[in-house]
Amino acid sequence: MSDLPLAELDAFATVARLKSFRAAGKLRGVSASSLSEAMRRLEARLGVRLLNRTTRSVTLTEAGERLLERLRPGLAEIAAAVDGINSFRDTPVGRLRLNVPSIVARNILPDIAGRFLRQYPGITLEVATNDAFIDVLAEGYDAGVRYEESLHQDMIAIPIGPRVQRVVGAAAPSYLAEHGAPRHPRDLLRHRCILHRFASGRIVPWVFEEEGREFAIHPPACLVAETTELEVRIAVQGLGIMFSFEEFLAPGFESGELVPVLENWTQSFSGPFLYYHGRSHMPAPLRAFVDFLKADQRRGG
Repeated sequence: MSDLPLAELDAFATVARLKSFRAAGKLRGVSASSLSEAMRRLEARLGVRLLNRTTRSVTLTEAGERLLERLRPGLAEIAAAVDGINSFRDTPVGRLRLNVPSIVARNILPDIAGRFLRQYPGITLEVATNDAFIDVLAEGYDAGVRYEESLHQDMIAIPIGPRVQRVVGAAAPSYLAEHGAPRHPRDLLRHRCILHRFASGRIVPWVFEEEGREFAIHPPACLVAETTELEVRIAVQGLGIMFSFEEFLAPGFESGELVPVLENWTQSFSGPFLYYHGRSHMPAPLRAFVDFLKADQRRGG
C-alpha cells in the first residue's frame, strides 16, 4: 500500500472532515463527481469501504474513522514541511482560505483583499461566505472573520476593517407617505416590516436600547428573506421597513430611494475580527495576512 497517492489520501481527509463531496470539491477546486470517483479508486486500492454515501450525507465507516485518525498528524506535518520552504522565498506563496460573513465579503474584504494580493502576488486567496459561526480548522479554513459576540475564548482574534459599525432602519419615501414614520421602536408593531432569516433558520428580533436597557421587537413581516439584496429591493418598492447594516443601505440613502427611520435608535457595535486557532506552526500565507492587518491597523487603515 506504500504506492497510494498522497493526493487521494489528502482528498479523503477533506471529504471526511466536511462530510460532503460538494463542499470538499469547492474547497479543493474540483468537481464533486471527480472527488467521488477518486474516493472509489482509493477504496478499491485499499479493499475496504471508507465512506457511507447517501443522497443527503457522507459519513465515515469504522475503517474510515481509523484511517482519518492516523492521517491527520501526518498530513499536518507534510503541510508544515512544505510551508516551511516559504522562509527561503522573498515573499510567501500558497493558499489562504478564509470563511467570512456576507457583510464582510461584500463591503469590507474587497479593499483589504485587493491591497493584500498586490503586496503578496504569490498567495491565492480563497474566500467562502457563511453567516454562521464555524470551527475554521475543522471545516478546512485557515481563519475566519466574525463579530465579537461569536468568538470563542480559545481563539486568537485581531481587528479587521472598521472598528465601529451600525445597524440602521430604512424605508422608501412612498411607504412613509402612505403609512407614516414610526417615532418609537414599538410603533413598528403597527407597520409592515422586512425581516432577515439566517441560513440556520433563525430570525433575529430587532433590538433597541432605552435608558441603558435593551428590549426586543418582533415586528409583523411582509417579507422574510435570506438575501439582503432582495430585502433592499422590496424596501425600495415601498413595501415595508427594514433594518440592516448601514453599508448595505448606504446606496439607497445616497440615491434617495430610501430614507432613514428611527435615527435616534441606531445601534452601534464593534467591527469584525479575524479569528484563528493558536498553533505552534502558522501557515506562511496566514502569517502574512495577520501581519498585513496589524500594519493596516497601525496606519489607521
